[in-house]
Amino acid sequence: MTDQKKVVAIGGGTGLPAVLRGLKKYPVDITAIVTVADDGGSSGMLRNELRMPPPGDIRNVLVSLSDIEPMFEQLLQHRFKTDSGLNGHSMGNLLIAALTSITGDFVKGVRELSRILNVHGQVLPAADQMIMLGAVMSDGSIVEGESHIPEVNKHIERVFLKPADIQPLPESVRAIRDADLITFGPGSLYTSVIPNLLVPELAEEIYRSKARKVYVCNVMTQKGETDHFTASQHIEAIHRHVAHPFIDTIIVNSRPIKVDLLKRYAAEEAEPVRIDWEALNDLGIDVIHAPLIKTNDGVVRHDEAVVGQLLMSLFAEKKV
Repeated sequence: MTDQKKVVAIGGGTGLPAVLRGLKKYPVDITAIVTVADDGGSSGMLRNELRMPPPGDIRNVLVSLSDIEPMFEQLLQHRFKTDSGLNGHSMGNLLIAALTSITGDFVKGVRELSRILNVHGQVLPAADQMIMLGAVMSDGSIVEGESHIPEVNKHIERVFLKPADIQPLPESVRAIRDADLITFGPGSLYTSVIPNLLVPELAEEIYRSKARKVYVCNVMTQKGETDHFTASQHIEAIHRHVAHPFIDTIIVNSRPIKVDLLKRYAAEEAEPVRIDWEALNDLGIDVIHAPLIKTNDGVVRHDEAVVGQLLMSLFAEKKV
């Protein structure tokens, strides 16, 4: 359909799939740009052994956008628990690694698996090469490796990529230029969302794009990344990492969280992200305040249907 609205969703981890699951039910053209800075677990092992970008976040995004039987989804997400070299690997990660070997290229491998899974839209890595994420802490110390950054439990001043001169995929640039809406998050701010924006040309294309740029705010803070962060501090952290500020809208949660859940998160040194209206207003950010969460499984998660509905409602406004 030529009149389909085009959405680019940027992020990684477990947060980006929530946005994608919400959007795929609607007649929109979706492109997901996914971080490839992971260096832990199965992804990290494959990254080091096969010298390929880590597949874990890509796998989660492919599953979220696909039309497959529940058992096949379970198969892709299955993680081996053995005493062998398979221990810790997920089946989906191994499939991406195998297709990368067969096609000779990570992006081609992802494209082939997208076709096999009947994925809605396209899934693109932020970079088609191995990269390393590092962080400069407020005390001046430097931590290298995505999985190590939250572990040191220090305030993050900024994050960076090595090498710094990474080129984005041409498909990513085209998608951003054509986009009507660009979303960021939710997910780990410094290790899932911001790394995508450190690809220099990608951030510049986002700034130049006439699309509405929406940050889907995390509901809870994250120990070692966003301790005590307010909503505006999430925006400010993103804007500190790019040459020109570009986010114009934030979606924040209005639903109260039950006391027992708050206590459970407090034990992990996490708390609800406070909505600091005045600071957001000073930044010129449009605020969409809605009950975003579901807590059926004992954890706080974004409600995919609500997020999708809110994003689609933006197309009814003149700004999109």
